[in-house]
Amino acid sequence: MSDYDKIDEYNSRPLLTKKLTMTTGYRIEDQSALYYLTLQVVSWIDIFSRQRYRDIIIESLEYCQQKKGLQVFAYVIMSNHIHLIVNSPMGGLSNTIGDFKKFTSKAIIKSIQTDVESRREWMLDLFKHHADSHKRNTGYQFWTHENHAIVLYTNSFIEDKLTYLHENPVRAGLVENPEDYLYSSAQNYAGRTGLLDVVLLSVTWKTFR
Repeated sequence: MSDYDKIDEYNSRPLLTKKLTMTTGYRIEDQSALYYLTLQVVSWIDIFSRQRYRDIIIESLEYCQQKKGLQVFAYVIMSNHIHLIVNSPMGGLSNTIGDFKKFTSKAIIKSIQTDVESRREWMLDLFKHHADSHKRNTGYQFWTHENHAIVLYTNSFIEDKLTYLHENPVRAGLVENPEDYLYSSAQNYAGRTGLLDVVLLSVTWKTFR
């Protein structure tokens, strides 16, 4: 049984068998709406400065597309957070994002523990500290509990968030143009083949000049 299968098994249990938890941050109310999400690593740890951790995110998003019906319209992986524009046409977006966070957290922690990582002790200590600070956690906490979910309900709002998302690497001084950043859907919107297939939103692509 894969880690995702174990998560699916947990989600299928009756509600009363699950731990009741408080929800913080902006909530996903409409499970089939289009959302702009920000998933943040605890303490803003720059975990995604390593390619292997970014690749875990890409692979997991691809799995959610293929197996969980997640539609990804845009994404960017920065050093300590990711932005997504996503929806789930069949509903259940909260569960899908929750499963994504559980799986990637476990996979990245395992990679830190088993692969060469000069920051291992420092990062694991921080992840353990955050887990100990919340009753709902055991072991390590990788992601914050918030998804900062914002419903995208107008064309102008969608375009604003899409532009903001893609220009993150430019503002961070990593690239000159958004489409030059490999771990972003800006490549898809610029007519290139990106690392992850996305559903293109109908906007006019613009770059910094």
